[in-house]
Amino acid sequence: MGKSQHVTPHPKGGWQVKGAGNSKATARTTTQAEAIYIAKNIAVNNKSELVIHRTNGKIREKNSYGNDPYPPKG
Repeated sequence: MGKSQHVTPHPKGGWQVKGAGNSKATARTTTQAEAIYIAKNIAVNNKSELVIHRTNGKIREKNSYGNDPYPPKG
């Protein structure tokens, strides 16, 4: 399983995609939607998790595209 991909606000404006633990952004975009699209593709390819943050930094949403450590109970 690859690194989780985080969509966060970029300090200089816009949005960024960063792998968990990385110091540099993988991608920088003007809209959150663009960043989510890029991060989702990376997460799907790496079978990892996508974590979307709000403008205040708090987590808005999480999606797992690999072996989900907490699968839904059904």
